[in-house]
Amino acid sequence: MRFYLIFLLLFSSFFSVAQDSKLDVFKKDSLLIIKKDANKGFQNDYILFIPKGTSINKKIVLLVEPNNTGKTSDSIEIHKESAINLATVSSVGNNVATMLKIPLLVPIFPRPSSQELIYTHALDRDVILDNSQELKRLDLQLLEMIKDAKNILSSLNIKVDDKIFMNGFSASATFTNRFAFIHPEKIKALAIGGFNGELMLPEKKINQLKFNYPLGIHDFSKLFNKNFDINQFKSIPQFIYMGKLDENDAVQFEDAYNDIERNLINSNLGIDVQNRYLKCQEIYKNNNVNATFITYDNVGHWTTSEMNLEVIKFFFNQMHTN
Repeated sequence: MRFYLIFLLLFSSFFSVAQDSKLDVFKKDSLLIIKKDANKGFQNDYILFIPKGTSINKKIVLLVEPNNTGKTSDSIEIHKESAINLATVSSVGNNVATMLKIPLLVPIFPRPSSQELIYTHALDRDVILDNSQELKRLDLQLLEMIKDAKNILSSLNIKVDDKIFMNGFSASATFTNRFAFIHPEKIKALAIGGFNGELMLPEKKINQLKFNYPLGIHDFSKLFNKNFDINQFKSIPQFIYMGKLDENDAVQFEDAYNDIERNLINSNLGIDVQNRYLKCQEIYKNNNVNATFITYDNVGHWTTSEMNLEVIKFFFNQMHTN
């Protein structure tokens, strides 16, 4: 078999569920580790979590949350362990999947210490330009993982929408935000939080200064060999949130942004996280992006049960929209 099944505590295999035609939902949580497959276009493993209660033979939506280890390591096992934890325990995505009874895909992308300026988990410019087999175009690898996951789910009689839900917090929020610019046609709705107050902008220039990827879309066509689809991007329902006390600021670190990018952000959007967040909100609203912005009092760089519930409600309301 091409994938491994991990038993979660005392949970039994999903196969016994899928083979029983009388059952219309999964009876146990199941976790699959899908091995990389170069022939299918992805050079890294990914995780597919199927929560208890997932419907069979009823169209639902696949949720995707990029992995975020929070540190560099040349050991893929470190990133794998973190991704498994994200998929099963410690993420907003797991809460959403568990409550809404929808499958969750988490890629196991590396973030190597030997290439510490390549911030893979934020889909930065360095990784988009990287041509190594493992890191080349992680966004396209993720698309192939999604395609593969849909085939696996279909084989289990789990039908999913053509478009995905996407969620992220901190670096994975930044990945999600940038991925939505590159592939807006693939996303049904997204939710992001804790992203340093810095969003990619649907602008080529700010104050007459060129904003290239990942700040803006000035060199988008050259970089991705296609035009930015502003109408598709604007149509995506987006739930965007920050804690009012969140001062976590990746902008000031060289692994997240180079000197040119950092100076452009600090000088034109703001050196303060919260002020920068307000400026980004203004630009999104001026471009008629379909985004709801929320700021949570007394919250720093973390989420609370209240915030998680709001994200769950947001995705629930998007479940059956066109």
